[in-house]
Amino acid sequence: MSDKSDSNVDSVGVLHPKVLLLSAGVSGSIIFGYRFYGRYVRRIRTYLDLTPKYLDGNRSLYGRVTRVGDGDNFRFYHTPGGIFMGWGWLRPIPTTRADLKDQTLMIRLCGVDAPERAHFGKPAQPHSEEALQWLTDYVMDRKVRVTPYSIDQYKRVVARAQVWKWTGRKDVSAEMIRNGVGIVYEARTGAEFGDNESWYRKLESRAKKFKRGVWGLKNMTTPGEFKKVHYRGE
Repeated sequence: MSDKSDSNVDSVGVLHPKVLLLSAGVSGSIIFGYRFYGRYVRRIRTYLDLTPKYLDGNRSLYGRVTRVGDGDNFRFYHTPGGIFMGWGWLRPIPTTRADLKDQTLMIRLCGVDAPERAHFGKPAQPHSEEALQWLTDYVMDRKVRVTPYSIDQYKRVVARAQVWKWTGRKDVSAEMIRNGVGIVYEARTGAEFGDNESWYRKLESRAKKFKRGVWGLKNMTTPGEFKKVHYRGE
């Protein structure tokens, strides 16, 4: 009498097709479940959660802006799966500083530099408060799509941010440059633009031509030049 354990193996020692299909199905389910969890369930709470697959693969994150701290950065609360995973109706998005502590990413907008606000007793650059107010009005409490590129020396996530408006999806960096509340980032090395540098520069040329925002100042100083004089004493 043959052992029951042999019923799944044919005469040459090969697993029965049904067993192979079952094994493939189980493996596929595990892989699908892992990918589903990683994409639609797992929250990215801080920059430490951003593995190379997010940064190198430019994988987009969806969430909400919880605070705007400066003219070119904001706090972002990741809501994987969006409304389909209950965010905003079954799962509330925290609003207090205590509840948001260690739960958000500091996003540094790619490709753009806003006028410097007053820091550490240093003077504010002209149009810095206007830039802050513009960004606050544009993104605060709104749903945004963030595409991370890198982590800078201040542990901020340098990223492209897009927000939905009634006219469609808007690139926040591009809109800042278009309206003259920010300029194209000046650093020659290490700057992140995605694939949009030439587009950003065209928008800047147009803003400069029509003297929008900072370009309307009589003695315009770029944020980079301002920091050299007032922060580094160069």
